[in-house]
Amino acid sequence: MMKIAMFFMFALLLVSCNAVRVNYDYDKDTNFSNYTTYNYYPDVVTGLSDLDNKRLFTAVDQVLATKGILLSEEPDFLVNIQGRSTQMPRNNNVGVGLGGGRGGLGGGISMGIPVGQPNTEMELQFDFVDAQKRALFWQGTSRGSFNENLAPASREQKFKEIVGKVFSKYPPKVKK
Repeated sequence: MMKIAMFFMFALLLVSCNAVRVNYDYDKDTNFSNYTTYNYYPDVVTGLSDLDNKRLFTAVDQVLATKGILLSEEPDFLVNIQGRSTQMPRNNNVGVGLGGGRGGLGGGISMGIPVGQPNTEMELQFDFVDAQKRALFWQGTSRGSFNENLAPASREQKFKEIVGKVFSKYPPKVKK
């Protein structure tokens, strides 16, 4: 029984370390039903490669289409995406120590040796801006670890996961 509990604790730890964290904000006075078409800002700078941009935009297009929001040349709102990657410090160390003593005297030396690759954390911010008013009405931001050595299919799946989680609360349930 204890082994099963330890297994689930370990699995939960692994999942929580790799989880995408998402924050949302929106204008509470917005009537989200007015927004049925979108397009991207012409000068979107995601900070990603061209191939990752293609994967990200495809994921956004797919998720918004499932919500009945269509890509259009004359959109109700514009999508701006900003991205940033940060190298997180390694937190895995191996300690090596030497020690000795005689007659109540002692001494020692220890050091930590970093193990493994530094972690990359990626942040993506999605801004929805009214095309006529040029006013921000919804924003979603994701943060999470991102392995830059993923295979193309895995990268595509990661962007689908990120976009799906960010847009899971769009449109927000506005309480009256």
